Amino acid sequence: MSLRDAQQTVDRWIGQYKEGYFSPLTNLARLTEEVGELAREINHRFGEKTKRTDEAEGSVAMELADVLFVVICLANSQGIDLDEAFAAMMRKVTSRDADRWTRKER
Repeated sequence: MSLRDAQQTVDRWIGQYKEGYFSPLTNLARLTEEVGELAREINHRFGEKTKRTDEAEGSVAMELADVLFVVICLANSQGIDLDEAFAAMMRKVTSRDADRWTRKER
């Protein structure tokens, strides 16, 4: 699924509800919450903070998907094509960082 396909899927789902998309500021707050949940899961798995025995097992994949969903909502609400934006970002980093790191030999 391309980012454009994902954006269309989210837009169809959001379109079922008369409220539509949240405001950009509300979506930013939601994104911050989701990134916090991702950070907590990463910290439990790879950091020094272990889960309490009564806490349910989490999923890094699902937390990443939650972050992606909110990013897509924010992009859709602002009319941003994430395929185009991502391609532009990759052109920027590949040009800017061409000699930044030692490349792996192929």
